[in-house]
Amino acid sequence: MNFLSIRETSPAALEEILLRAAEAKKNRARYAHALDGRSLVMLFERSSTRTRVSFDVAMNQLGGHSIDLDFSQTQMARGESVGDTGRVLGRYADIVLARLFRQEDLVELAAAAHVPVINGLTDEEHPCQAMADLLTMRERGKLASGKHFCLIGDASRNMATSLMLAAAKMGMDVTMACPRSRQPSERALKEARTFSSVKVVHAPAEGAQGADVLYTDVWVEPGRVQDEAAALAEFDGFQLNAKLLSHAKKDAIVMHPLPARRGVEITSDVLDGPQSAVWDQAENRLHVQKAILLKLLEKA
Repeated sequence: MNFLSIRETSPAALEEILLRAAEAKKNRARYAHALDGRSLVMLFERSSTRTRVSFDVAMNQLGGHSIDLDFSQTQMARGESVGDTGRVLGRYADIVLARLFRQEDLVELAAAAHVPVINGLTDEEHPCQAMADLLTMRERGKLASGKHFCLIGDASRNMATSLMLAAAKMGMDVTMACPRSRQPSERALKEARTFSSVKVVHAPAEGAQGADVLYTDVWVEPGRVQDEAAALAEFDGFQLNAKLLSHAKKDAIVMHPLPARRGVEITSDVLDGPQSAVWDQAENRLHVQKAILLKLLEKA
């Protein structure tokens, strides 16, 4: 059993992870030796702060051990195949976390490893972050059928795909408010609509109207595009600021997976304001990672 995407995870499995995460958060001592003697290898082709630290701490608090591998320091950087790397890591470790550029590489790694593999982020999805977001929404009373989730910004990215699918699978009404050039893939949109109402709009205020949750993410990663100014111009009017927040419900929460570019996709007064759940999101990465590790290793 792996955890490679929200797309491949059933609503029942999502619920199982959420319940275990809530229990692990409430009762750390209960799971202090749950993974005694187990080893996690963490392979990072891309930079990471929250994923790296939360999985390392999670494994340690569960009694296990983690090994952090920088892609550039492995033989993969010299041409060893993903499959061969997976075969070797599966002989050493009980479970593997991989943050890779391409989903197909992750799938190849998982097929070869013969131990559970977790997606720490690829070009297609970021399922661990989505699970932390669901837990945060539940804690704030927002994760329920009929609650309105609205993503503001780039709906074509990996994070948006995972969130759209996760929120829909949990029965929320989903709105993706995005520029026409940054819409969800037709495949993901079609699948999400089999679980709940999902609409795409191109006016941020329309999307935010009456929302219970407003969510944004970084629009452009520095150094990842040739013309950053032109890329940012696509998002004119999509900044999550006090004016846009005023269209949502009075008790709406604001979410961002971090890192944030303050003053770009979100303003500091909103990020640090009373409706922000951002720092709870970040903490909940730890508790969700514990639940995922327990789920996969208990059934390995």
